[in-house]
Amino acid sequence: MKSITIKGSERESVGKKATKALRNAGKVPCVVYGGEKPLHFSADELAFKNLVYTSNAHTVVVDLENGDKLDAVMQDIQFHPVTDKIMHIDFYQLFKDKELTMDIPVRLNGSSPGVRNGGRLLFRKRKLTVRALPDNLIDFFDVDISKLKIGDNISVESLISDDFTILHPDSTVVVQVKTARAAVEVEEEEEEEGVEGVEGVEGAAEGAEGAETPATETPAES
Repeated sequence: MKSITIKGSERESVGKKATKALRNAGKVPCVVYGGEKPLHFSADELAFKNLVYTSNAHTVVVDLENGDKLDAVMQDIQFHPVTDKIMHIDFYQLFKDKELTMDIPVRLNGSSPGVRNGGRLLFRKRKLTVRALPDNLIDFFDVDISKLKIGDNISVESLISDDFTILHPDSTVVVQVKTARAAVEVEEEEEEEGVEGVEGVEGAAEGAEGAETPATETPAES
């Protein structure tokens, strides 16, 4: 997983007055948990732009002025209710031999034939929660939808890996294509039958004449 370096300074005072002074100076007070004791530091608000204002998942290298560096992941963030300025960020320290839980974004690739035939693409899970060692964390789930026809779906089961544990049931649907009004599904198998299937199609059409037609259905324009 990609990492972002945050250059900061360890905080000597953590009182309300000192915290307010930091914010007035354009800095964000932060805390890193998970180590022997919490580490309080501050950094310029602009330093968090690529970490906070993105849909991508990143780990963080906290680079302090005293030369100390530690790996961490953002756990919680607080914004001002009016200005939306970053008020406070909590981090959790990473250790190579200790698993952590993190939300990983899902990216869709390809063009669905079901959508081209009038179906509706439903993106059910834009992020998936995983548990893994830091070195096994991925930047995103790459999901190929180029074979999704109407009625098809891709579930968590197809994304399982030995490198991490997905904390959702295997049957959880990530993306699916559902039938939309006036949608026509083109089946490749029917196309391959060719002339031999004509009589069967005609018989099916005759049987369909007596079928109930939905009130909302309208005849296709010529």
